[in-house]
Amino acid sequence: MRTEQAGETADEELAAEWARADELVFAPLRARLGLDEVEHFVVGAAPTPPEVLEFFLGLGIPICELWGMSELSCVATINPADRIKIGTVGPPLPGVELRIADDGEVFVRGDVVMAGYRNQPERTAATIDADGWLATGDVGEIDEDGYLRIVDRKKELIINAAGKNMSPANIESALKSASPLIGHACVIGDGRPYNVALIVLDPDAASAFARERELDGDALGGLAATEAAIEAVAEGVARANERLSRVEQIKRFRILDGEWEPGGDELTPTMKLRRRPIAEKYADEIEALYRD
Repeated sequence: MRTEQAGETADEELAAEWARADELVFAPLRARLGLDEVEHFVVGAAPTPPEVLEFFLGLGIPICELWGMSELSCVATINPADRIKIGTVGPPLPGVELRIADDGEVFVRGDVVMAGYRNQPERTAATIDADGWLATGDVGEIDEDGYLRIVDRKKELIINAAGKNMSPANIESALKSASPLIGHACVIGDGRPYNVALIVLDPDAASAFARERELDGDALGGLAATEAAIEAVAEGVARANERLSRVEQIKRFRILDGEWEPGGDELTPTMKLRRRPIAEKYADEIEALYRD
């Protein structure tokens, strides 16, 4: 699968092994779950960790990541099922144009773009220029095949004390995929000398972790302060750091003892981080991570 993603052809022996695994394991599994009846698998909204897409593709389930926004009448890009490029949201749909501004912001033009915000002409003019280009607020890149890769929201990019730009969403995705214990992670580093992270344990994984080790206390309260949980999360952070550039790496972290609920102080109803409220609510914890 990774060989094909790299544009190479798998050798016959490897292809034969996968075909046998598909016949004996993957196909029956798809049938048992009812996934053999599905014609198209798509995913959107928050970026999907590449490891998740690779896992399902390895099971014979090609998931097509797509990209769109509320200001469009439909999605703007999608990975074709027969030409998926993991880590991208695919090429533009027919009739949709894309361009990348000097600062990396993605602009889109086409019939899918809205006419404007209702009764808000000034806001409309600030979002759609005279040539019909919609400023999306997303930062991205277009590769040699015309596939779009979304880096992050423009307003959420971290610019550290040395002037280095980085995507907190990319770092947070690496953290969450590196350890099942990490349910949520919020990276802090804007204007700072290095990155730190606030981490919230995953309730299900934390409960299983506590049972296996016969630890006392509730899963997200007492467990967050235990040496076992801290060490396990530290191992996950170390694994994530191996996949990140030096400037992106997490130098310190703090496990919080609560749970972040959708629609609460920390998360929107669609599970996106409320970064400013988080920074304000946990200001003391954040400052402690930067003390010598």
